[in-house]
Amino acid sequence: MSDSPERVKLSKEEKDRRFQAELMPVLDPLYNFAYRLTLDEDDANDLVQETYLKAYRFFEYFEPGTNAKAWLFRILKNSFINDFRKKSKQPAKVDYSEVEGYYNPDEVEGDADTGASSSDLRQQSSRDLIGDEVASALNSLPVDFRTVIILCDLEGFTYEEMAKVLDIPIGTVRSRLHRARNFLKDKLEKYASSMGYGNDEANDAVNAAEPEDE
Repeated sequence: MSDSPERVKLSKEEKDRRFQAELMPVLDPLYNFAYRLTLDEDDANDLVQETYLKAYRFFEYFEPGTNAKAWLFRILKNSFINDFRKKSKQPAKVDYSEVEGYYNPDEVEGDADTGASSSDLRQQSSRDLIGDEVASALNSLPVDFRTVIILCDLEGFTYEEMAKVLDIPIGTVRSRLHRARNFLKDKLEKYASSMGYGNDEANDAVNAAEPEDE
């Protein structure tokens, strides 16, 4: 028996109603993700538009009550990869049939390990201290490392969800996240030191890039 959901035929009215209710609330975080990947407003808008067009096309495969945000983020990530490959004159090989049924809620345990215990970049008291340097340091990371920081520390995905969005094993998710946080920690420590903060203040600043409990 396949884990992929069967396609459910919907009337246009029902499809439009459900699409609006279930997927459009994700617009803002989806745009933020697109912008952090592309670092360009026009490209981000184009990527979001392409994502919603594809999501509408395959909407009959989306299971009500499952993670709409994870579903859309995976489509956007695949679109980003395909666009990059096209610009690099490489063949685009992402199979969107994988998107149709990728999210099986039974595969994700309710008590799954998450990034919730780690420091959230948006909620650190040191954010005012380091200002735009966090964004600058994040943007300077290679896209694979930047993406895991965004998904975990900014968007709150579990490791299991991140593995599905990115099509990589959970072990690879953990490894990339650990390395990405170390990169950010190093960059922010140097910044805090250059601004004349003491060791204690510098440590407070870089906590934004470091988990409390790995």
